[in-house]
Parts: sequence; C-alpha cells; structure tokens
Amino acid sequence: MAKIKRTRNGRIIFTKEMKRDYTILVPDMLPIHFELMKHVFLNEGYKIELLRSAKPEIKQLGLKYVHNDTCYPALLVIGQFLDALESGKYDVDKTALLIMQTGGGCRASNYIHLLRKALEKANLGQVPVISFNLSGSEFNSGFVLTLPIIRRCVAGVIYGDLLMLLGNQTRAYELHKGDTDKLIEKWVLDIAGQFKHRTGFGLKDMTENFNRIIPSFAEVPVNRVPKVKVGVVGEIYVKYARFANNNLEEFLAGQDCEVMVPGLLGFLMFKIDARIQDVRLYGGSILKKKIAGLLLDYFKKVEKAFMDAVGRYPVFHMLSCYEDAKPLVDGLIGVGNRMGEGWFLPAEIIKLVNHGYSNIICTQPFGCLPTHICGKGMIHKIKEMYPQANIVPIDYDPGASRVNQENRIKLMLSVAREGMEG
Repeated sequence: MAKIKRTRNGRIIFTKEMKRDYTILVPDMLPIHFELMKHVFLNEGYKIELLRSAKPEIKQLGLKYVHNDTCYPALLVIGQFLDALESGKYDVDKTALLIMQTGGGCRASNYIHLLRKALEKANLGQVPVISFNLSGSEFNSGFVLTLPIIRRCVAGVIYGDLLMLLGNQTRAYELHKGDTDKLIEKWVLDIAGQFKHRTGFGLKDMTENFNRIIPSFAEVPVNRVPKVKVGVVGEIYVKYARFANNNLEEFLAGQDCEVMVPGLLGFLMFKIDARIQDVRLYGGSILKKKIAGLLLDYFKKVEKAFMDAVGRYPVFHMLSCYEDAKPLVDGLIGVGNRMGEGWFLPAEIIKLVNHGYSNIICTQPFGCLPTHICGKGMIHKIKEMYPQANIVPIDYDPGASRVNQENRIKLMLSVAREGMEG
C-alpha cells in the first residue's frame, strides 16, 4: 500500500507512487466522449474505470450520506462512488476517485468536499479524491494534466460530439437495428488507437478523420420517414447522463422520435468565453483574458472544420456555431449571466427552435437555481418570441416519479404530433 501523504488541511494527495498501483474510478456522463477520454489516460499509464452502474439503490445510498437538499447530480455521483467502493470489486486501499471541479459559483464546485465528507462517514477516509480542474485549485503529484493530455481530451470531446450528432440522426431511421451503434463502436476504437500512437488530435488529423467518419454514417441503410424532432437541453449532468435522466434518449426513441442533444463543445466555449466576459464587465487579469481568447479562437477553428465537414452532407443537420448564439438572447438575458449553464441555456433552446427542433425538453435537477432561472424562467418569454416552441421543463430528483415525468413528455409529444398533422 502506498504511503498516504496529506496537505496541511488534511486532504490526501494522489502521489506518483499511487499512480502505479491505484485504480481511478470516474462517474460516466457522456458514454462516447468519456470512453475516448478514458483511453487518453490509459495511454498515460493511469488505471481508469468508468462507473456505469445505474441501480435504483444508488440513489438511496446517496441519500444516506448526502443531505436531500443537495444537488441531485452530486447525490447520484456520490452514491455511485460509494456503491462501487462497497461492492467488493475494488481494493479500497488501492482505489482513488476522480471528480470534475468547475471552480464557478454553481454547487458543482463543492461536490468534491461533499464526497470527502461522505467517505469519512462511510469509514472510507483513506480513499484519495482527485480534482479534475484547469484552474489549479488542487494539486496532486500523481495526476497532472499536461498539454498533450488536454489536447487529446479536447479532441475526444470533438469526436464525441460528432459521433453523438451522427448517431442520433442515423439511429432513428436505420433499417437494421444496431447498425449505428456498431459504427460508433468501430470509430471509438479507431480514434482510441490513433491516440495511443500520438496522432488524431491535431486540427489536420481531426479534419481528415471527420472526412472519413461522416460518409460512413451516410452509407448506413435508412428510411427517413417524418418523425417528431425533439431537442434536449438543461443542466449538464442531467442533460447527458442516462442514469440521471432515466434513459431519456432511449425513452424518446421508443416514442419514435429523432433526438438532438447539443454537443459539449459549445458548453466548453461558453465557459472559456465567460472568463473573457468577466474581465470585460467587471475587470480582472488582462493576461487571463488573452489566454482565454487564444483558447476560444482555437476552438472556433475546430468548430468551423467540424461544421464544414458535416455541411458537405445535406442528409445531416447541425446547430449554428457558438458565436451565433449570443445575438439570440439579446434583450432576453445578459451574457454576463454565467452561473451553471447561464445565458447559454436559453440560447440553446432558441437555436434548436430555429433549426427545426421546436419540441424541447429542459432537464433540470429539482432546486437547481441557475437552471430554474435560466431555463424554466425563460420559457414564457421564449414562447412569446417563438410561438412554434413546444417546451416542457422536467425536474429530476430522488423523489420524482418517473411515470409522471414520462407522462408530461408524452403530453408534449402529443402536441408535437398534432402540429405535424396540421
């Protein structure tokens, strides 16, 4: 067992010695994206495992160690971690946990402290918790985000967005069930292999891969009959994680819908741009503003290459670029509002409406103030501006009835089908 080292405030440091021996558990949120990023860390010598367990008991385990007023995603993630540690599958003296920290005003920044508190209560205080952050809020000598790792992770996000986009627009119409998912699996393995050989993450490499991936999906046999098109927005974890939204995409597929879930790249650009807007509105470090500007410019180049490649295949549809989102919320909400999903949430709703996905589900953890204000709070005004918008907000928490959630969605879909018939 590696010797445990602590900081002055008692936090366990994940050391270089631990990197050799410890298994790092990560809660899954985006299956395609996280699978690709998992391979990035495996190639760097880390032992990474994604937690995909979705047992109902996990919610109760989370409630046992986390106050029920705490954000639903925190409760689920902490419950998932504790379930894994108590399963007997892992040596708790050689296991670490990885959790993302945004560093913003959202409660997500405090998940890590709630997790450590829960581990102490469960007599698992020896388990190190690693903060995945780019703000330098915590340092661990055995887990360092180098530039090559960051570049590959960013590429994993881009490829994940592309495969998710193409997958959703192909799976709904495929003639042979399972063709789309097999193709996604093939490309995940292909890209992971490129990462292993230190290729596939530069802009030129990504562009070449886009031009290989997209035509392969265009060749899947399909029957594009008219279907209700549904957009999914909301709090980032509940929007993407199947465990959190009760397999929402699967449910919508069962209702014979085509689903559009906006990619993660736009959210990352929003978070980078928020640093620029902070300095512009409130003052601050000009150096940080310049660095954020350079990073945002790079993301814009990647986004353009992505959109140009998809645009060559009219059979696929994509939302507009990040910069086109800001004018959409002019007079609705200020771009200085960046808590949680901030102004970007209503902008995504409007983008979806403008691109033909006017039937929208806004997923939100019950009591999530940023989402309730910037999501549910904007719906009335958005409907005034865009009468064709058919939006339903759905709250998720341990006490929420899945039947009630699905019935509300079915009601929204019935309105959508009446509109199609009309």
